[in-house]
Amino acid sequence: MLVKTYCAEVMGLEATTITIEVNMTRGVQFHLSGLADTAVKESYDRIRAAIANNGFKPPTADLTINLSPADIRKEGSGYDLPLAIGILAAHGKVSESMLGDYMMIGELGLDGKLKPVSGVLSVAIRARKEKFKGLIVPQDNVREAAVVNQLEVFGMNGLADVISFFNGSSMYEPTFIDTRKEFYEQQYSYDLDFADVKGQEGVKRALEIAAAGSHNILLIGSPGSGKSMMAKRLPGILPPLTLAESLETTQIHSVAGKLSSGTSLISQRPFRSPHHTVSQVGLTGGTSKAMPGEVSLAHNGVLFLDELTEFNRATLEILRQPLEDRKITITRANYTVEYPCSFMLVASMNPCPCGYYGDPLHKCTCTPGQISRYLAKISGPLLDRIDLHIEVQNVPFSELSKMKPGEPSTSHRERVIKARLIQEERFKDYKNVHCNAQMTERMLHQYAEPDEASLDMLRLAMEKLSLSARAYSRILKVARTIADLEGSEKVQSQHIAEAIGYRNLDRGDWAERGI
Repeated sequence: MLVKTYCAEVMGLEATTITIEVNMTRGVQFHLSGLADTAVKESYDRIRAAIANNGFKPPTADLTINLSPADIRKEGSGYDLPLAIGILAAHGKVSESMLGDYMMIGELGLDGKLKPVSGVLSVAIRARKEKFKGLIVPQDNVREAAVVNQLEVFGMNGLADVISFFNGSSMYEPTFIDTRKEFYEQQYSYDLDFADVKGQEGVKRALEIAAAGSHNILLIGSPGSGKSMMAKRLPGILPPLTLAESLETTQIHSVAGKLSSGTSLISQRPFRSPHHTVSQVGLTGGTSKAMPGEVSLAHNGVLFLDELTEFNRATLEILRQPLEDRKITITRANYTVEYPCSFMLVASMNPCPCGYYGDPLHKCTCTPGQISRYLAKISGPLLDRIDLHIEVQNVPFSELSKMKPGEPSTSHRERVIKARLIQEERFKDYKNVHCNAQMTERMLHQYAEPDEASLDMLRLAMEKLSLSARAYSRILKVARTIADLEGSEKVQSQHIAEAIGYRNLDRGDWAERGI
């Protein structure tokens, strides 16, 4: 007897429909074909135990199972459920009448309980595209899949529930989620606020500019100056995610298996802060399954690299291409996967190995050679891709104790959103360009062309600081953002001057004069 059930294989953010063909004849052997990995091959042992522990006798027959298309590698434990239902249907224990209408995914425990799997959102999108009536998933994954409309999503606790569903012995209701209501209710729920930061007005101004134009920013200062504290509050002043951005972000986290149980949509911009011991694969993605890395998990959000100089130099250099292209391509022998990675890079570092170079309250114990070697850990090409270099001074206790709470994040966010709306209107006719940081060279000439006074100022800065052509472009982009924050249609000389002031590490005398 031949029976077919349906699952999906997730590759990157896309899923491919997999047809599971189960043929049962007289005999005692088990054959599994279709380029299955070890987890799929081991599923038969889990399935037999689950069937037995749910009151059914495992079939004693010759089983031949094919996973089609046979040339696509099948990985993971998500095939357990459709394989088990296919075997039971071929054995006559499950009705075949509705098997063609539903896609299934889920891992089986030995007791028949369904365990969550990764990539369910991509599978749900594929099921709707293939016009399946519904999707059956573990209960822990149901909210994740239910954000896809025009698809009935059933969350099941175990194999017994799925058997009852197909046999019609129990009635189950699909899960419905008011996606828009939940999404908009959770958008502004931030625990960290800029009101907690006393002083540092210049740094907060720079962070506001970075948020308004989605610019990369580097904070340099001694320990305890508040670099990490302010960086962690940056997502709270960024514009809220759109529904499309939220769906794409959730899909990436779903594929990586990073969604918490019961999560539907990610409603806040991601903030990823990998440790400086992170590997190249951990940062950019990879492994045998081509999983997304930290740069993709930070898509539409912030990638924070604390203690930048402690990262492996080769690992940091890998960031150069994703920062420019805003996507990462992972190539394996049989396939290529592309993940989006449009993120804001926020980095922090000490000015020297001991951390106190230029600090008025502490004496630096480093030699000039040590300081030079320390700063040389960050390459020129990588620094070129960071739009703003900001020096962070320690706030003295005498001032700290007298200061009132700072301006709240809501005020910063209002100005940032206003500037972003200007940019959205400006770039409405351009595909994949939404903010000033994404402008091309041609757009710079059109929207950020400096006047004669600004051009003279730029020429002088280029000659004195020995800036590269890329740094020149970054200055113009930042100046355009400063102008947007002020509501100015044209980029003026004061905007250019402020943007040049944010290129501290480009100054040749920076390491000599201290902070």
